[in-house]
Amino acid sequence: MYPWTERNGQLSWLKLPFFVLTLAPGFWIAWQWQFELLGPKPVTEAIHQTGDWVIHFLMLSLAITPLRFTGRWIKLVNVRRMLGVAAMTYAIIHLLLYVILDQKFDLVMVASEIVLRFYLTIGFIALLGLAALGATSTDAMISRLGATKWNRLHALVYPIAALGLVHFYIQSKLNVYEPVLMTGVFALLMFYRLLRKLAWPTNVFTLAGIGIAAAVTTALVEALWYWLMRGVPMERVLWSHLNFAYEIRPAWWVLLAGVVLPLLSLVRKQPAPRVRAASSPRQAAQMTDA
Repeated sequence: MYPWTERNGQLSWLKLPFFVLTLAPGFWIAWQWQFELLGPKPVTEAIHQTGDWVIHFLMLSLAITPLRFTGRWIKLVNVRRMLGVAAMTYAIIHLLLYVILDQKFDLVMVASEIVLRFYLTIGFIALLGLAALGATSTDAMISRLGATKWNRLHALVYPIAALGLVHFYIQSKLNVYEPVLMTGVFALLMFYRLLRKLAWPTNVFTLAGIGIAAAVTTALVEALWYWLMRGVPMERVLWSHLNFAYEIRPAWWVLLAGVVLPLLSLVRKQPAPRVRAASSPRQAAQMTDA
């Protein structure tokens, strides 16, 4: 079975575009490198871009649960594994570029840097976590571990994503626009899971509420970061959200993303299809929110 086929070997028109999506960033980075479009430090830029895509694919994999339940697209679960494996793959490429090209395969230097630099330490821990999740993502491992243990293990994706975001912030240094944006998306996805955990209704009002809460969280995180790291008063950063002359702050984009779920709830407001009881460990694992 190939990544773009169903279990019966037929082409999947759902999996194929997602498979192309997972490959596209790698080809784009390679194309930029080939035509010297990565700037004066191509290795550093390639390392940063592959790291960015680790976070992007992690967020996409976490977005599958709210989209499949709110949009009634149950089959979306079939691409969640692919997106998670893509995140792991780009994390490995991210590390290899650093080890082989940036540090010239000086493993002693690499090890000392990972131990001494906090952002590299947490980034490496996140990579090890992704590798563990990727290694246990096969049907054989699901059957071997059992659905309960497998789901417990793969719930580690949440702290792994949090570690990845911290790594993203520290590596970004002065410009944390994208880390803040990804933090807001992560908050939105976690608030949705909290709704389901508390068994609250996921209707238009609660979904709109978590969108607003995620946007407010994004604004507060950004203000707190600039206050702690650069001494900028928090109120000054918060007031900047009302100034659209230069750029739209991340909180507004998170609010816009938060509109998607209540809109889906309105458009796809028919009752959700009944989900049968799991007949195998693999099906039981697919029913989870991870």
